[in-house]
Amino acid sequence: MVNRQPYSIKTISEFHQFRKLPGPAHPLVSVVQFEQMRELAENHPRSWVLDFYAIALKRNFAAKLKYGQQVYDFDEGIMTFMAPGQKIGIEIDAGEQLEHSGWLLIFHPDFLWHTPLAKTISQYEYFDYSVSEALFLSEQEEATITGILQSIRQEYHTRIDQFTQNIIIGQLEVLLNYAERFYQRQFTTRKVGNHDILTRLEDLLTDRFKGDALVKNGQPTVPEIAEALNVSPNYLSALLKTLTGKSTQQHLQDRIIAKAKEKLSGTNLSVSEIAYELGFDYPQSFSKLFKANTSLSPVEFRQSFN
Repeated sequence: MVNRQPYSIKTISEFHQFRKLPGPAHPLVSVVQFEQMRELAENHPRSWVLDFYAIALKRNFAAKLKYGQQVYDFDEGIMTFMAPGQKIGIEIDAGEQLEHSGWLLIFHPDFLWHTPLAKTISQYEYFDYSVSEALFLSEQEEATITGILQSIRQEYHTRIDQFTQNIIIGQLEVLLNYAERFYQRQFTTRKVGNHDILTRLEDLLTDRFKGDALVKNGQPTVPEIAEALNVSPNYLSALLKTLTGKSTQQHLQDRIIAKAKEKLSGTNLSVSEIAYELGFDYPQSFSKLFKANTSLSPVEFRQSFN
């Protein structure tokens, strides 16, 4: 019977042992080719929890890759980004062999110690747990990424000295910034899927702001909206900023302000009553948000209609 429990891999060396690779040349960072990895035995674990970052550039990948509870879109995409501590699984059809080519960069968080990247790596949203779309690359983009990966491997194979960490960190930052650029390009070029998310977002917000839904359920939060759309909060905000110039939070606030204007101009409800109908616990919070978005207090806005 196939072992269904996730296999914990804590170090770069353990990963090399797990995939029957030679010992790593550097204890905290490694670049390997998928062609060098032996096929997993039938009874080998098909899911793992890695205690380090993994960036994969894959070709001819016929299996389904699960990251947390999400399935990566691998119909065309070939590049994925995994953060430490998350479950990764591979699903293949019975009798099929997992054969693919490409590159894998793995690096331990300890490798980032005492560098600015230790703090800024969390800002790269594509490492987020629930991102469900791989990065699609053109041939030129793939060649750029492959060149950086080869440079990293060459650096730690040539020598390891006091300069090695900074040189590899510099190359890693270049790779991450290219990936950021390519994801932004993807948000724009993959219009069908992205516009479907926008349509579903608008339908979801319309439903959440209908009637007395805000009184019963409270204001929707960014994590709730992202979960309903089956994407991560960071991914959703990045997508919306690229397509509309506004984050998810700004979209929510726009809906609140539009509903508030409707009630202020079309009803005799007091400002406090409107605040409670919009899901605010305190009228002051509503007034502050309204003025921040319109430069007018709710009372001033109402008076402008008299």
